Amino acid sequence: MVKVIASSVRKGNVLEVDGHLCSVLSAESFFPGKGTPTTQIDMRRIADGVKVSQRYKTTEQVERAYVEDRDFTYLYQDGEQYVFMNPENYDQLHVDKDVVGDAAPYLLEGMKVSLSVFDDKAVAIELPQRVTLEVVETEPVTKGQTASSSYKPAILSNGVRSAVPPHVGVGTRIVVMTADGSYVERAKD
Repeated sequence: MVKVIASSVRKGNVLEVDGHLCSVLSAESFFPGKGTPTTQIDMRRIADGVKVSQRYKTTEQVERAYVEDRDFTYLYQDGEQYVFMNPENYDQLHVDKDVVGDAAPYLLEGMKVSLSVFDDKAVAIELPQRVTLEVVETEPVTKGQTASSSYKPAILSNGVRSAVPPHVGVGTRIVVMTADGSYVERAKD
């Protein structure tokens, strides 16, 4: 375990809180005009999946657990678990649905991801920042609409809703951010 200040904690870190290992879901620092700056950390206990929220002074020390970040390749979903393979030794690692969380729709077969592993158990996942998906449903292009006008709703091949520019139609492959599903650009392929 390593002691770090609360304001340096980031999503995906693993902390020890009250004897339990917790995976950080979000960490936000608040700097009020008067009073003590604080950091709000939302976590999930690894042992039982219970969500926990803690507020610390930004300079307060917290125990950060040592986890190993390893690259894995996503293979497939098996019921409530996702199966990843270590490309170095071909070992397979089964990861619970709770650990994958909001990243699940963006997992594509063969995708390289980074898993944080503690005691041979995955505790957090990090996807590539961008992923290429196809638009499967959107409104048709309206004549006279310029590229600078507002975005229109679209449903992507992974089922996620996004907003795309007016010139993007059904069947177009686009690049989106995995963090929030926002449109980046038209795919180059």
